[in-house]
Amino acid sequence: MAFYLGIDGGGTKTRCVLANETAVLATTVSGASNIVRIGEAQARASLHAAMRQACAVAKVAHEQIQFVCIGAAGAARPEVAAKLRSILAELNPSLRIEIVSDAEIALAAAFGESPGVIAIAGTGSMVYGRDPAGHTARAGGWGFAISDEGSGHWIGRNAISALMHARDQGQETELTSLILETWKLRSIDALIQHANATPSPEFPRLFPLVVRAAEHGDAVARELLERAGRELAALATTVLHRVAPDPPYVPVALTGSVFRQSEIVRRVFYHHLEGSFPGIKLLDDFVEPVMGALALARAAGSAKTG
Repeated sequence: MAFYLGIDGGGTKTRCVLANETAVLATTVSGASNIVRIGEAQARASLHAAMRQACAVAKVAHEQIQFVCIGAAGAARPEVAAKLRSILAELNPSLRIEIVSDAEIALAAAFGESPGVIAIAGTGSMVYGRDPAGHTARAGGWGFAISDEGSGHWIGRNAISALMHARDQGQETELTSLILETWKLRSIDALIQHANATPSPEFPRLFPLVVRAAEHGDAVARELLERAGRELAALATTVLHRVAPDPPYVPVALTGSVFRQSEIVRRVFYHHLEGSFPGIKLLDDFVEPVMGALALARAAGSAKTG
């Protein structure tokens, strides 16, 4: 019997699914494994932990796993793919490894090989789509310093800017006290220094605080989440114009913690797309990208044995 691993190597968490041809045998979660952001050592620790835990739960030896597919940010870069391949092979040198982008596994989870668009908003963000002829297009996802609009990192970084602009205008926002408490700081001066430090602080940690403040009616937080929804809708619009500029439009699915945790972001995102693409199908269920990685691992196995 063949065993397969699907891995979603994220910027905050690593999700792993171990399965045979027909059934999922184990699912595990470990720490971040985005090599570009956290480095090779931490990525190795997270990936090995997820794989070991999955094997322990399923009572399957590392050597019994034949195919693995990992979706990871930066996978198109040869040096990143080579490091990931080396890390995964350390537990099983005979493992057949498929390395694709995190967007590819998300699209596969949502639509299989059918046309569609997946909007991703977690630690980072991007939109990826495929037209009926199989051609693909993307927008965003170029890294937190120059892109990742609407992501957890983008929201966290802009939360600092928003509260400082509010202070300039003599406005109060709950974000100030929430962020000072979370970062264990005592003053605005300390906040400014911390936010501008090198390396940068963990801005994605602030996203839940923005959601909490918005739920309490904080106008600054609500406006920031609405901006995030508009930014993500703009990315989706760019991709839709390339893969389905005219009706019938391809469907759109969502994944990532920002969409999951913020009703405001979802509402604004939906509103803008429905206004620009009347009648477009927006899927309600959130996508689990790791299941797309598993599907691609199984497909690789079928192709090898077929």
